[in-house]
Amino acid sequence: MNTEYNPYSPPTSAVGDGADVAGELAGKGRRFGTLLIDYFFFYLVIFIIGVFVGITSGAEGARTMPWQLIAFAVLIGYYLVFEGVWQRTPGKFILGTMVVNANGEKPSFGQIVGRTLCRFIPFEPFSFFGREGWHDSIPKTKVVMVRKG
Repeated sequence: MNTEYNPYSPPTSAVGDGADVAGELAGKGRRFGTLLIDYFFFYLVIFIIGVFVGITSGAEGARTMPWQLIAFAVLIGYYLVFEGVWQRTPGKFILGTMVVNANGEKPSFGQIVGRTLCRFIPFEPFSFFGREGWHDSIPKTKVVMVRKG
């Protein structure tokens, strides 16, 4: 029997889970949309925390809370949990994008930490006037399309 062709061998086509996109980068408009959606959810979480603190400790207790430190911790936790576990924040889920490493695979947790901390570099949002933002270029990640639309 010829070893080059075997009619009983399984097909050789690659079947993926749909998560590895052809590498089509998300556009700046879509990225800005995910930022707005994510900040809405961030402020919603801060609002819920504020209501809880107000109910449990009253107005005076709410005034003495270190709100900047709480907001900083919530923002770091928000990105670390969502991007570290699912590669997507709620904004990325809604608009159909995800974070991948330079090879198009799931980024390491270290890359997610780097991405999150780079968001706090002064003037980092202005880095998007270039080709990509610093929170993508420094940890070597990118945001790609998962679905069209």
